[in-house]
Amino acid sequence: MMGFGIFEVMFTAVFVLVFGMILFTVFHGIGTWNKNNNSPRLVVDAEVVTKREDVSHSSMPVAGDATGAHGFHSTSSTTYYVTFEVRGGDRLEFCVSGSEYGQLAEGDRGELTFQGTRYVGFARA
Repeated sequence: MMGFGIFEVMFTAVFVLVFGMILFTVFHGIGTWNKNNNSPRLVVDAEVVTKREDVSHSSMPVAGDATGAHGFHSTSSTTYYVTFEVRGGDRLEFCVSGSEYGQLAEGDRGELTFQGTRYVGFARA
């Protein structure tokens, strides 16, 4: 027997790579959460300048039913973003909930509250 064959090496490499990506994502998320929690909560005058949606789709094969039919189960999710312009011309984009997104309109002016990269709220003037 030759010890590690090409399959074992490739399997191990892919496993380590995927596990490393998962760990990186988890620690990056924890770091962002911690940074936001330690940032001051700011309230600034702002205007809604743009809104956008990011729709992602995924499909998974579905096993055959009693008739032997096969198919796909499709899902989609939408992430909503709003860009605010503050005094001085700086623009800040935040991920917001669908209900917040629906209530905001381009041109709205008011007070934007945020903490680090976390959107807290917007109160129209």
